[in-house]
Amino acid sequence: MEAKAIAKGVRIPARKARLVIDLIRGKNVSDADKILNNLNKEAARLIRKVLTSAVANAENNLSLDKSKLYVKEAFVNEGQTLKRMRFGSRGHVDPIKKRTSHITIVVSERN
Repeated sequence: MEAKAIAKGVRIPARKARLVIDLIRGKNVSDADKILNNLNKEAARLIRKVLTSAVANAENNLSLDKSKLYVKEAFVNEGQTLKRMRFGSRGHVDPIKKRTSHITIVVSERN
């Protein structure tokens, strides 16, 4: 049995979030939570919220034991890019791309 949680349109670039999510893939949920709690990155705070949501889905919807859960899948996809403009020197305009991402975490019980 698997439980899943997805956060869409999170205002962090996927490239920055992938650095953090690679640290928790395949780990026990308690270990992954400790890792994310001790990291000093904005992506760690956002990923931790998705992880706790996936664990809550597993406990409440599927009646799985929290102590046996591990992170089966964890990945970050690119979301929509917000395109803005900023005035540059000599009257031209510089584009600004505010990137978003979709964070997906799947937890499952270890056999």
